Amino acid sequence: MAPKDVLTEVLREGAQQMLATAIQQEVAEYIEAHAGERDGSGHRLVVRNGHLPQRTIHTGIGSIHVRQPRVNDKRVDADGTRIRFTSKILPRYLRRTRSLDELIPWLYLKGISTGDFTEALQALLGPDAGGLSATNIVRLKASWQQEWKDWDKRSLAGKQYVYVWADGVYFNVRLEDEGNQGQCILVLMGATPEGKKELVALAEGYRESEQSWKELLLGVKAQGLEGAPKLAVGDGALGFWAALRKVWPATREQRCWVHKTANVLNKMPKHVQPKAKGMLHDIRMAETKADAEVAFDLFVETFEAKYPKAAACLARDREKLLVFYDFPAEHWRHIRTTNPIESTFATVRLRTDKTKGCGSRMACLTMVFKLARSAEGH
Repeated sequence: MAPKDVLTEVLREGAQQMLATAIQQEVAEYIEAHAGERDGSGHRLVVRNGHLPQRTIHTGIGSIHVRQPRVNDKRVDADGTRIRFTSKILPRYLRRTRSLDELIPWLYLKGISTGDFTEALQALLGPDAGGLSATNIVRLKASWQQEWKDWDKRSLAGKQYVYVWADGVYFNVRLEDEGNQGQCILVLMGATPEGKKELVALAEGYRESEQSWKELLLGVKAQGLEGAPKLAVGDGALGFWAALRKVWPATREQRCWVHKTANVLNKMPKHVQPKAKGMLHDIRMAETKADAEVAFDLFVETFEAKYPKAAACLARDREKLLVFYDFPAEHWRHIRTTNPIESTFATVRLRTDKTKGCGSRMACLTMVFKLARSAEGH
């Protein structure tokens, strides 16, 4: 074996070992984070269960074989769907895709600097990344920026949205303006009368700011959007609601059950949380609004004496948490949470400290736009 081949083999084996170790650690941390969640018999809801079939990841230094630990997660989300563990180190779609329209925005929003893109893409794509110099990537980003600007000014004449979802999303990339680090990307998604979910608007702003959201909503109206949505879904902490009441006063309000559940549980000790979480689940998954009201009363009666802050957190939004029951039952799983936004940005939204690499606000908006449009199939 030639010296160069020996070195390549050593690097390949080292990369394989490092990747395997990182994935093992990720799974261990995930299981430990949910160790306190148990079923009625006291058994853990999240456990390790052997390994998934071996995967081959094609990299710039050859193929790497990986056996990922299998996680058996018996929990369900706000929609009643089984929660599945997805590795953030090795997302499933990154193995399959060869689309730079997905890879480059993903890398950027994870905090990878433009200067490091070529190396990162070569590791992910191998020979497919040939010719992608930093200069070429900058040019590609510039073309996407123009695409974003054109989209942001598009006409919405003739468009209607029955439902809209709103959220403020923070990303790992640290923006260049240190004085405004509280800013995030405001995201508005909508569902057409035909049931198609679409990205409606993006803007930089402050999550809790009425003014930021008001400017976004007025911009959408100025682009020609016809009528007001029947229902808006979002977290209660958003400045969106005050803006909504001024711009679309007839639109009804639904508080996101995922956000509310987290807020309520945070006001309770860990040993109580599994029981409380199950009772909250019974409310939002009730077959009728009347059944939900009964389950709601039971939760408050059960916990208000010992955990008044948790009970009050839930009770104050009672009406707005149950609005979804006034809409068609086949839509309930879509309109009780902001999952359409969460699922689009799950692998890139901020979970830990921001990375050291800086990025411009326009670049961040552009990359969020490309990632969201890619999720729509554009």
